[in-house]
Amino acid sequence: MEISEDPEFCSMIDRLRDEIENDSGEVPAAFTELTALAELAGSGSRAGSGSRAGSEGRAASGGRAGSEGRAASGGRAASGGHAEELHRVLTAPGQPLWAREIAAYSLGVAGDPRAFEALVLLLNHRDPERCVTAAHALVRLGDPRTARAAAALATNELRVAYALLPVRLLTELRAPESVPALITVLGRRLRADDPHWRVGLACVEGLGALGGPGAREALEAALPHPRLGAAASRSLAGLGPAL
Repeated sequence: MEISEDPEFCSMIDRLRDEIENDSGEVPAAFTELTALAELAGSGSRAGSGSRAGSEGRAASGGRAGSEGRAASGGRAASGGHAEELHRVLTAPGQPLWAREIAAYSLGVAGDPRAFEALVLLLNHRDPERCVTAAHALVRLGDPRTARAAAALATNELRVAYALLPVRLLTELRAPESVPALITVLGRRLRADDPHWRVGLACVEGLGALGGPGAREALEAALPHPRLGAAASRSLAGLGPAL
């Protein structure tokens, strides 16, 4: 799928365009140019991969390997050039947040590990929509550091107001760090008057989906909670009978 057809990319671009229009009244040419660059980088990387696969298959069967190999190399070079431009946008001083977000997302879904740190920062942003976009890109990026970073964000009590998306990301990743982090966060959300009960609810749902050592005990502790009890009961039922 081309990045221009990626629903999350399209949603991000629409959201950022609205933000810019609300702030300044008009969208700068740089926004349109960066959006076009992201689309070129996305289509270029996929085209390069497709040309590579086609070239290798035809070379094995005695096809026109020379010209096809050169075409694939050209596609890879063009894609690499676009990625370098996006990386410059991501790291250059004075760039607006919208530019960094577009660059980080585009590099992330293309599997470029240079996007990792920027995406982790966006995952913990005060704007939930930015967190959603960052989480989507981090899953696509597939960096082995992601689960550890998400666990650190989720368990940081000073940032608990922004922990919802890191908790959901941990559930999706199903990493070794996921269940221990969810248990820790849920244990802190068990006061009846806790204002961050939605984070606790995400932990309850995540533990029900993941199971694992300690999940049942953590869910049983949530049963008396007025907002979490029903969901905890459903999650426990999903885990099956205790052994």
